[in-house]
Amino acid sequence: MLFNSLQFLVFFPVVVFLYFLFPHKYRWTLLLGASYYFYMCWKPEYVILIIASTLIDYFAGQQIYNARSKVKKKLFLTISLISNLGILAAFKYFNFFSDSVRVIFEQFSVDMSLPVLNVLLPVGISFYTFQTLSYTLDIYRGQIKPQKHLGIFAVYVSFFPQLVAGPIERAKNLLPQFFEKHNFDYYRISNGLKLMLWGFYKKLVIADGVALAVNKAFANPAEQTGATLVLATVLFAFQIFCDFSGYSDIAIGAAQVLGFKLMTNFKRPYHAHSISNFWKRWHISLSTWFRDYLYIPLGGSRVKIPRWYLNLFIVFLVSGLWHGANWTFVIWGGLHGFYLIMSLVTKKWREKLLVFTRFDKLKRIHYLFQVVFTFILVNIGWIFFRANSLSDVKIIFGKMYEFILLWPDLITQKLSIREVISFHSIQEKLALTKIDLAIVFGAILFMELVHLLQAQVGVRKFMSSKPLIVRWAVYLILIWAILLFGVFGHKEFIYFQF
Repeated sequence: MLFNSLQFLVFFPVVVFLYFLFPHKYRWTLLLGASYYFYMCWKPEYVILIIASTLIDYFAGQQIYNARSKVKKKLFLTISLISNLGILAAFKYFNFFSDSVRVIFEQFSVDMSLPVLNVLLPVGISFYTFQTLSYTLDIYRGQIKPQKHLGIFAVYVSFFPQLVAGPIERAKNLLPQFFEKHNFDYYRISNGLKLMLWGFYKKLVIADGVALAVNKAFANPAEQTGATLVLATVLFAFQIFCDFSGYSDIAIGAAQVLGFKLMTNFKRPYHAHSISNFWKRWHISLSTWFRDYLYIPLGGSRVKIPRWYLNLFIVFLVSGLWHGANWTFVIWGGLHGFYLIMSLVTKKWREKLLVFTRFDKLKRIHYLFQVVFTFILVNIGWIFFRANSLSDVKIIFGKMYEFILLWPDLITQKLSIREVISFHSIQEKLALTKIDLAIVFGAILFMELVHLLQAQVGVRKFMSSKPLIVRWAVYLILIWAILLFGVFGHKEFIYFQF
């Protein structure tokens, strides 16, 4: 079931109504049934995978906790890891590795025919797999005790607001909340609905508003110009942010309506002043998961410098692979690892250069430069993330390089701005009119102004200080913007494929 569907607009109010009607001790049954129904709306049989993962980790968690020897603890942890990662690998990565092995053997003129699995990727499998893995890992580390109530543990694994695209919650945060009695609270529910409204705005107006142009550009980059590919890349940057953070806002808001608090997943990532800062703001639940369960166990920064850099690079490579079974994703992850390592290697040199040029005295200009430069680096990475193949990546960078070569002629007035950037070309190749561009960039500008307000005083604090008529006027304008400019057609969220 999609958040941006009429089905959800009926499903969610019914669940909320019944939730507050049910006695507290029976609410978990409603949430479990609603969550399984929510997931089964895609492909009913795949709910078996969630149930299997739930049972495996429930019993593994009990055995890990009760085991008296470290050998037994490791044994049951290994069973949990192999079972969960095995299911994930079979459905998500089998064909990728099979095809990669075939290509390698072809380089040595060996015809290697390997089997291919013709199955659909279960929606959200990477998210709930990581959520259940964190549970058994935390028990093994002695950070939490196992949950005795199988039904409530099943709700923790399948909780419908964040089931298919996160945030990836930790047991110590989410599990205790299912035992708390959540009463009907107008202020909390109102805030949750407002956050959901903001998520729908980002998804329907911005993300889906640019989807057609982005899809057209990356479907056949050879037919595009350098200018249209640059524009499409920037639009994709906002598409994937608004699509993913929009989902997170709706999920967090929906959970808040029911009385649950989910972790923040995004903090204005395109305001980041470095790649390191970007990953503290982007998909926070995943980046902290890799930090706690991969980076730190590898040794983190508590090792020699070469090993530290290797640890960082491994984490980002795995992060790229987590996002998709394609070499474009692996390279995207590796590129971000390279960015981060280079920032560490050049840190002292950059600091000396700032002092030498006195650029460090111009703090605001320096900060703005950092933000813009980081945004450019992130966009270069998004090309690998969005491109359909490495051959398409090569074409895209070639076209962009040709576009960059035109700018010196523009500065020396050998070319006009219309020859470098043509609105006619944008309309023809991306199917975007001037009105479409005005709507898209106007919507993005409004979002960024809200982000600046959030950074300075907080949106809720700012709105609560305004008269009731002003607050409602803003909410109604937002609703009308969605109805007038939103794209309706039940478009799936981008991260569903991960």
